[in-house]
Amino acid sequence: MDNDKLMWHTDSEETVFRSPVFEVKKKMQTAEAGPSGAYYAVKGHRCVCVVAIYEGKLVMVRQFRHGSDRITAELPGGIVDDGETPEEAAKRELEEESGFRAGKITLLGQMNPNPALFEDISTLSICLAEELVPTGELHPDADEVLKNVLVPFDEVVAEMGTGEYTHMFLGTAFLFYLRYRKCIGSI
Repeated sequence: MDNDKLMWHTDSEETVFRSPVFEVKKKMQTAEAGPSGAYYAVKGHRCVCVVAIYEGKLVMVRQFRHGSDRITAELPGGIVDDGETPEEAAKRELEEESGFRAGKITLLGQMNPNPALFEDISTLSICLAEELVPTGELHPDADEVLKNVLVPFDEVVAEMGTGEYTHMFLGTAFLFYLRYRKCIGSI
């Protein structure tokens, strides 16, 4: 089957839920191959997460997550504001959440968190922060309660998928970081 037969077309679309962080759209869609139905898509914000290593340890943030109802350990990150590049957002989020200022930011790559559910606008940008300078000050958003921590990279890799290290963005960020450092290649 060629790609044209794989395409679906939107017949109608309506927003069925809207929050400050995302909205849910109901789309009536029809496939070229025949099936049709109601499908739902999430329109989120562009977001960024930051790989930052200071004195051999990964800069991380511990915070409560409402979806899982538990504390997670994550990379600093957040929403890319309108008019902001991912690199600018990475620099800002790193300083706000971790108390480190970066002298250099490199965009490592971008992904859609889940194309089955998220529109293309909902990209995750992974950035590498280098030339870190500790400021000792956090400037979290009004609704953020967090703690910055330095964790050995190997510990995070060993514990990934368990305990506090369950955020899916960790694996994506590490893959981009290892590719950038040329630690991985072809199979």
